[in-house]
Amino acid sequence: MKTAIKTLVITALISFPLTILAQNPPHPNGGNAPGSGNTPVGGGSPLGGGLVVLMTLAAGYATRKVFFMRKEK
Repeated sequence: MKTAIKTLVITALISFPLTILAQNPPHPNGGNAPGSGNTPVGGGSPLGGGLVVLMTLAAGYATRKVFFMRKEK
């Protein structure tokens, strides 16, 4: 009986994302012609800003790991 319940739960968890769908994405430029003044679908933020934050956090994490690895010796 436990095996049947586990199989049912696993089957439900695998098939659940296939049956639940989100809304359709918006049309680029709101459906208007390119150059009509609307912002792109992703917004108007620059790509480099997030990359700098990610690289800074990664460098800080690596520095912390090295510090604690040397402290243990």
